[in-house]
Amino acid sequence: QVQLQESGPGLVKSSQTLSLTCTVSGGSITTNNYYWNWIRQPPGKGLEWIGAIGYSGNTHYSPPLKSRTSISRDTSKNQFTLQLSSVTPEDTAVYYCARSQYVGGTRWYNYDYRGQGTQVTVPS
Repeated sequence: QVQLQESGPGLVKSSQTLSLTCTVSGGSITTNNYYWNWIRQPPGKGLEWIGAIGYSGNTHYSPPLKSRTSISRDTSKNQFTLQLSSVTPEDTAVYYCARSQYVGGTRWYNYDYRGQGTQVTVPS
């Protein structure tokens, strides 16, 4: 059973960088053919795919967020990290990490395992 757990600050000031880490257990982030994703859900809205890092370390980003997003990994810790720069109140959302076999999914059925989510608030 693969488990994912998000961690990071719940409050980030405007213009600062949001940084979240996903710790994976029960499976390796270098396992072939899987992508490790960051997704968010703003209040009252649907899922928004942010980006992913693949089993080989290649990265993929949502075009609207690409200029502000960086995803990296630490294979020794089986973790991957999201950094989102220059945040605004519009970045307030529940942030999830999740596993998939394809990138870009905006429905939960696109993901076979996900974390419980972590609330990140950017005050206005």
